[in-house]
Amino acid sequence: MGQNARETYVTYDVKIMGGLVVDGTGGPARQANVAVSQGRIVEVGDCNDAARKTLDAHGAIVTPGFVDIHTHYDGQVSWDDQLAPSIFHGVTTAVMGNCGVGFAPARPHHRARLIELMEGVEDIPGTALSEGLRWDWESFPQYMGAIDSRPHAMDFAVQVVHDPLRVFVMGERALAEQAATSDDIEAMRVLTREALLAGAVGFSTGRTDNHRAADGSHTPAAEAHAQELCGIARAFEGLGHGVIQAVSDFDMLISQDRFDPEFDLLEQMALATGGRPLSISLLQRLLAADQWEQVLSRAEKARARGMDVRLQVAARGIGVLLGLEATFHPFMGFPSYKAIAHLPLDQRVARMRDPAFRATLLTETSDRVAGDGSAIPPLADHLLGNLEFVANSLWRLGDDVCYEPKREDSLYAEATRKGLPPLQVMYDAMLERDGKELLYFPIYNYMDGNLDVVHQMLTHPQALAGLSDGGAHVGTVCDASFPSYMLLHWARDRARGKIPLERVVHMLTQANAAHMGFLDRGVIAVGKKADLNVIDHAHLKLTRPVMVRDLPAGGKRLMQHAQGYRATLVGGELVVEHDVLLPARPGRLVRGGARV
Repeated sequence: MGQNARETYVTYDVKIMGGLVVDGTGGPARQANVAVSQGRIVEVGDCNDAARKTLDAHGAIVTPGFVDIHTHYDGQVSWDDQLAPSIFHGVTTAVMGNCGVGFAPARPHHRARLIELMEGVEDIPGTALSEGLRWDWESFPQYMGAIDSRPHAMDFAVQVVHDPLRVFVMGERALAEQAATSDDIEAMRVLTREALLAGAVGFSTGRTDNHRAADGSHTPAAEAHAQELCGIARAFEGLGHGVIQAVSDFDMLISQDRFDPEFDLLEQMALATGGRPLSISLLQRLLAADQWEQVLSRAEKARARGMDVRLQVAARGIGVLLGLEATFHPFMGFPSYKAIAHLPLDQRVARMRDPAFRATLLTETSDRVAGDGSAIPPLADHLLGNLEFVANSLWRLGDDVCYEPKREDSLYAEATRKGLPPLQVMYDAMLERDGKELLYFPIYNYMDGNLDVVHQMLTHPQALAGLSDGGAHVGTVCDASFPSYMLLHWARDRARGKIPLERVVHMLTQANAAHMGFLDRGVIAVGKKADLNVIDHAHLKLTRPVMVRDLPAGGKRLMQHAQGYRATLVGGELVVEHDVLLPARPGRLVRGGARV
């Protein structure tokens, strides 16, 4: 067929009609139709030709698919083709392998240890991992091949992770927190290089005291010295792709004097790559409330020197959901509760409603829950010893799922109004909904009782939308809903300090894609991959998180859906329609360095 004939008639695979296109670049939204053929966007405009399927986008926005750069589906991706809950929140590309934890490379006799690390650090049930992981790999390239061989609802990419790498090379010496030798470092560099050449999109490391293995021990790479980090980073030399990702508490529990040396170390690691981008988690920490401003200052200075340093920012407060079905709740360390903790939920609720049991428990204080073989971070004991402070920052999540609640609605304020002890109000609130009530406790980013600090972080020019932890902390949070929350709270509902819709979409799409080097997606433009969302933005809503038991071995996790996604397309195929997941599984592994 000649060129002129092609211009007059083209049959599209999909045509999205009548929507407000927010194209991901940050430019003004505009009314336009979008046409897709063979997995690519082929026209943005009138799109007058015929299509095999037409989607009605009148009254809705049309965006690129969202790129989530901070997930932990590393194990789940080997058995689960959905990658929920991220798929229900417009995510079409998920980046795994964050915080230094994962499952490759892995020798057979190290598998149990890697499961313990993921269970402790990311609160994913070890029994579910033990039953679900297929382990049809040993090297990192083999892992990539294994997970790419199975169909998935969305695309995904993987980073090399420091802890498994260290264990693979050092064996028991890694578990004992010994320093890596020059031979160890060279071996880790070679393996990292091998993975990057196979398409790994970066390298991640975790350096925080809040991350512990299931047995309470420090993670293998938590105290890695500069020689090790820089030695591994040299694996990037000469490559045109790949990022470095790091999470650190900057030794806040040791001394503030350790901040600059720790930041210096992260900069050294980034410089050793030859100039690859570095992203660092940014949050307002409970025990170091001003540290986030120090991180911003150092990041700005690094950028002024020509370094590509970015800051991953959460969409809201970072904390936990507390409840009798959840991993944590305020009474988990109380002797009376510990005596019934093994009982099924309905029996625990019945015992806790007994007036005598209630009266006894409310006279007790919590035993220590951290340390001594526990994966629970030391911060938990600090909080359980200050339950009145906790009550002042504790809210019922509610059916309307409010993540920026007011102080006057806290359980502490309720106790004050009623003239009751805060502990009693917390106790009774947990028993509501037959013990299924969830209490929202934003530990980080909420010290002022609002999200003004988060607004400052999100609108910083070096900010990236991140930290959703999709697939992780399954018994404590459901922050995989961050993309939906960005749209409904920051771009629509917040009374003050709104962020323009175009900027929010840019952060969720092109900005994240460009940081990761995914140049074929993140923008609605001719030639780009047809990863797309059609969203009823005016009526977008988050549903209440619920506990489900759909992990292997009957493992439980919090699941949160959204209402308002008319359609999500991955590579031009419809995977979600009217908030319902469809059978199509077009998702594949995204390999770094691949040609667009």
